Amino acid sequence: MASAQEIQQIASLLESSLNPATAKQAESTLKLNEGQSGFAILLLHVVATSSLPQISRLAGALFFKNFIRRKWTDENRNYLIPVEDAKAVKKEIIGLMITLPTSLQVQLGESVSIIADSDFPDRWPELIDDLVFRLSSTDVVSNNGVLQVAHSIFKRWRPLYRSDALFSEIKLVLDKFCIPFMSLFQQTDALISQNQNNKDALLPLFHSMQLIFKVYFDLNCQDIPEFFEDNIALLMGLVHKYLSYTNPLLITEDEDESGPLEESKASICELIQLYSQRYDDVFRDLLPSFVETTWNLLTTTGPEPKYDVLISKALGFLTAICKSPERAKMFGSEDILKQVVEKIVLPNMSLRPSDEELFEDDPIEYTRRDLEGSDSDTRRRAATDFLRELKERFESLVTEVVMSYVQHYLQQYNANPTENWRSKDTAVYLFSSVAVKGTVTASGVSATNLLLDVVGFFSQNVAPDLISGNIQSILKVDAIKFIHTFRNQLTKQQLAETFPVLSSMFLSPDYVVFTYAAITIERILSMKNSIQKTQMQFDKNDIAPIAEDLLINLFRLIEKGQTPEKLAENEFLMRCCMRVIITAKESIVGYSDAILPHLVGIITETSKNPSNPKFTHYTFESLSAVIRFAAPSKPSGSFDSVLIPVFLEILGQDVTEFIPYVFQLLAQLLDVAPRDASFPSALAPLVRPLLAPSLWETKGNVPALTHLLESMLSRNPEIFVTEGLIEPVLGVFQKLLSSRLNDHFGIELLEYVLYYIPIEHLQKYTRQIAMLILQRLQTSRTEKLVVRVAHLVYFLSAVTDPAKNLGPNFSIGLVDQAQAGIFGEVFTAFVVPATSKLHSSAEKKVAVIGLARILFDAPGFLQSNPTKWQIGLSGLVNAIKSDSLVGVFESTDPMDDLSLDRGDEDVVFSASFSKLATVSVSVIDPAPEIASDISSLKKFTGSMIQKSMSGGLKLPQNAPQEIQDALHEFVAMA
Repeated sequence: MASAQEIQQIASLLESSLNPATAKQAESTLKLNEGQSGFAILLLHVVATSSLPQISRLAGALFFKNFIRRKWTDENRNYLIPVEDAKAVKKEIIGLMITLPTSLQVQLGESVSIIADSDFPDRWPELIDDLVFRLSSTDVVSNNGVLQVAHSIFKRWRPLYRSDALFSEIKLVLDKFCIPFMSLFQQTDALISQNQNNKDALLPLFHSMQLIFKVYFDLNCQDIPEFFEDNIALLMGLVHKYLSYTNPLLITEDEDESGPLEESKASICELIQLYSQRYDDVFRDLLPSFVETTWNLLTTTGPEPKYDVLISKALGFLTAICKSPERAKMFGSEDILKQVVEKIVLPNMSLRPSDEELFEDDPIEYTRRDLEGSDSDTRRRAATDFLRELKERFESLVTEVVMSYVQHYLQQYNANPTENWRSKDTAVYLFSSVAVKGTVTASGVSATNLLLDVVGFFSQNVAPDLISGNIQSILKVDAIKFIHTFRNQLTKQQLAETFPVLSSMFLSPDYVVFTYAAITIERILSMKNSIQKTQMQFDKNDIAPIAEDLLINLFRLIEKGQTPEKLAENEFLMRCCMRVIITAKESIVGYSDAILPHLVGIITETSKNPSNPKFTHYTFESLSAVIRFAAPSKPSGSFDSVLIPVFLEILGQDVTEFIPYVFQLLAQLLDVAPRDASFPSALAPLVRPLLAPSLWETKGNVPALTHLLESMLSRNPEIFVTEGLIEPVLGVFQKLLSSRLNDHFGIELLEYVLYYIPIEHLQKYTRQIAMLILQRLQTSRTEKLVVRVAHLVYFLSAVTDPAKNLGPNFSIGLVDQAQAGIFGEVFTAFVVPATSKLHSSAEKKVAVIGLARILFDAPGFLQSNPTKWQIGLSGLVNAIKSDSLVGVFESTDPMDDLSLDRGDEDVVFSASFSKLATVSVSVIDPAPEIASDISSLKKFTGSMIQKSMSGGLKLPQNAPQEIQDALHEFVAMA
């Protein structure tokens, strides 16, 4: 049992971790304590101690959640904390959690979810029994704790793919939980009826109801359980009751914050949307009553922000109904559609005073909510989605009805623009809603409603607002957003003409105006050519004349922030900087010295308190692009002298969120430098610390650290020899190889070690290296490992520099050191089958050259393995002849296919690795004298065959005819 003194000490550290002045020291001390036995339980006791300040308890709950995320198990489900501590946590956490206030329950609930993901059901079989046991007929607070835990566990199922293991887990839960769940549902309903005039009793009971509806969804998210199907009338009868339930005591005075009644109804709407989409056969008869109630709810609920989520979910349910042509018929008359527009769409699409307040008071939040594709629950988006779905079903009728309202609102505006500007806003929104065909994606609108003239509407009603100096700011935003939405419908020339107008918006005092201008420029520059899909619509020649001004204006707007948090607030501005730099490419060289200090200053300032992961990512992406395009043209070391001190400071300050980015950019600096440039002296002291095992414990560090170590090996291999670092770097290889998550990084690092460190310094280690790799292949191989081992064998075999003492005989001998003659088995079982999984042009080149040299430049292999040799021969011909090989050698600009739109919307500060797409990863070319094109590889293979034939090799006569024909073709080309 933890002493009161120990609890107080940890609580004080947790409180100090919230103060920027003492945070680093407190966090370091806490992490030192992490390895001690009993630390996890001590944290739980801090959270449980009611006499401590709430802020300390909340900090404890947050730290415990992050501690569990990092330290519960490794990738093989081995506990990273003492086993006794893990058992104690599972024994105590449920009982503790159900007694806590809601804010603490939510944090611990996420911890329970992480633990359950690892341990339930096989290592925590008593969990559900424990939850059921703790359900009470009288203690509502305890029940809410149980439901919160249950939801934390069961919600994990929602996004998962169907599998036998998943359904086995769900069945185990259902068998134990269904009946108690239904009893609790009925019991809570009865208590609400008994306490309908007792507000103090109703509030926790409705919190119960909200959790009941969430758990109901969880239990039904993968398939409808037989229990729920058998009891659907009873259960859905209760659900319907609370969708229409009203009680004046539950109406909150706060117009912004939703109360338990609104939250419960929002959860119901999600549940009935699930049933309408997935379980139509059992829900069909009940559907009309739910549609009618939802309609009444939508037409009687006020415009206050506290109802926004409820209205969004209710509209989501009706939108789901309309996805079925059969069900959508209920909306298919002109009279009904007019009612839909007047009573549901317009009230929820029109601008409200609260929207205008948000525009003025919290413009970045307004932008995030308003942006197409955002996951925010806004009325406007939900109403737009509903209208678009109706339009998909009844295009001409909906278009006609809606356009009559559009014309009405435009006439209102034109009659008195100053007073009726909101009518113009509604008209533009309405038009955009029905003009789009399909969904709006990150790439914009792919098709439009052919009944409408989008470009004509833009020219007549929208474009004038772009250049008008005397117009309401929201209308200017509407005009910019119209370009953003319909950019694919405008020609390149039309879009180019918008650049000066949009860039002038950076001088606007209105935050949303210049932010939307940045968003729109970024999206236009990200467009692909409509004909050549692999090429960008705009290139460096298009953007060069205005790029510098754009960047300087963007940096000016960003640097208005007076604190690290305000500086990093607007990720849209930095994303636009990133896109401008990437599009401008080498044309930035002339002014790179002007923009580099801005990026360095922003990184230095935001490192004091990283607060916006997206902003951080785009900043480092921008800096990486500047290094990539400008540094090679600058005097040697000029970028190093500016950036390396900043990067070392970040590493010294242990800015966890920035460290993986710094490692990537240090590698980038080394990679882009001329090969004859000296190794930066400031980095020499960093080499040994980079090999410390503790640094490789953080998952997010591994890919970047591997790349940095490889870059150091390529630029300064001597330091590893002279400083006695060979064994430490091989220790890193062994650590990576032992991890299923990182084994392929270990083999990749080994390639650099074997290539750059003279082989005489490695001889005493090669047998152990080979044994480690074979053991891993035999006991715990992953596909990535097998592919990387194949690449290693081919790479070592393909090296043509005689000074390296590598080549096919070395790679065969390396493997055979582990066990005499084992290479042939490895070659046919792993190496040749993995050849087709080597995809890039560099990998394909290595595979063809390496395989050809094993077959035709290592005569001992043919003599001892004639059957395996023929398997390799077929693999070589297939590799050269495959369509994939032809495709990878087609010339494309690698910057045209940057993965900037894949996943960067989900960038978060976490243990995961956020790769910078603009970092150029240089690979070793083991045979630089052989060109990377299909013809050259055929000629090389032919020359190898000729050489071996002159040495007495006879081509096999029993090979399939297509193999023989291919070999003769290669020889003829040599």
